[in-house]
Amino acid sequence: MLIPPALAAVGLGASLPSIAAFNVITLEYAEGIVAGAERAGLPVLLSISHNAVRFHGGLAPIAAACRALADDASVPVALHLDHCESEDLVLESAGLGFASAMFDASMLPYAENVAATARVAARGQELGLWIEAELGEIGGKDGAHAPGVRTDPAEAAAFVAATGVDALAVAVGSSHAMTSQTAELDIALIERLAAAVPVPLVLHGSSGVGADGIRAAVAAGIRKVNVGTQLSAAYTNALRSELGDRVDPRRALAAARDAIAAEVAQLLDVISSPVPTDPER
Repeated sequence: MLIPPALAAVGLGASLPSIAAFNVITLEYAEGIVAGAERAGLPVLLSISHNAVRFHGGLAPIAAACRALADDASVPVALHLDHCESEDLVLESAGLGFASAMFDASMLPYAENVAATARVAARGQELGLWIEAELGEIGGKDGAHAPGVRTDPAEAAAFVAATGVDALAVAVGSSHAMTSQTAELDIALIERLAAAVPVPLVLHGSSGVGADGIRAAVAAGIRKVNVGTQLSAAYTNALRSELGDRVDPRRALAAARDAIAAEVAQLLDVISSPVPTDPER
C-alpha cells in the first residue's frame, strides 16, 4: 500500500500507533485543532466533512484556510475529506491539497456500494489520494454506526479486496453524534477485523467512547480515530459561556477556539498512548 507523503508525515504506517482526525466546521475549529496538536507535539489530520462543505457552499475556501494553517504548523498536519457522498468532490479535493478522502457509499445496496467505491478508489488513487470507505447498511451515514450494527470480518476482507480501498471504517460499537461517553466497543471484534483486513481500520463516532476504550481500540488495531462531536460540545459550551450579551463575538470565539485546543491536546495524548487489551499478553 502506497502511503502519500502527507499521511506518512502524520504517522500513518510509521511509529505512531494511530492517527487522529478532527472535524473542522469553521476556521476557529481548524486553528484550535492545530494549536492543540502543537501543544501535544503530535501530528494531526484536519477533517472536513461533506456536511461542512455544504455549510460553506463549497470546498475550496475552507480547504485553502486549512492548507495555510497546515503549512505554517510546527507539527505535521494533513487534510482529509470525510463522509463524502460525491465522486466529483472527492476528485476535486485532490487538487486542493488533500492527502486522503473518505468516499461514503454506505447508503447504497452492497453491490452498488462496491462498484461505486471501487471506481472512486481507482480514480482517487491515480490523483494521489488515500481512499477510505465505510462498509455499512442501506440508511446512509447512520448505517454502519447505528446502535447494534457490527462489521463482519469476512465481509470486510471481501469488500476491501473488491474495492481496493486504502482504509476501512468499521462498526464496532460506536455511533455518530454521541454527547455522552457511554459506547462500549467490541475489542475482540476489532482484533478479528485487524487480522482479517489488510488495510488500516478507522473508528468513527469516537466522541462517544471514553479514554480507556479509545486506548484499548488502538491497541487492538484501530489506526485512525475520528473525533467531531466532542469538539463541537467544547466549542459551543465555551461560546455560550463567554458570549453573554456581547455584540463583538471575538472574545467568545477565542474562548471556543481555546477549548478546542485543550480538547485536542488531551485526546491526542490518549490516542497516542494505547494500553494492551490483555495485560497477560
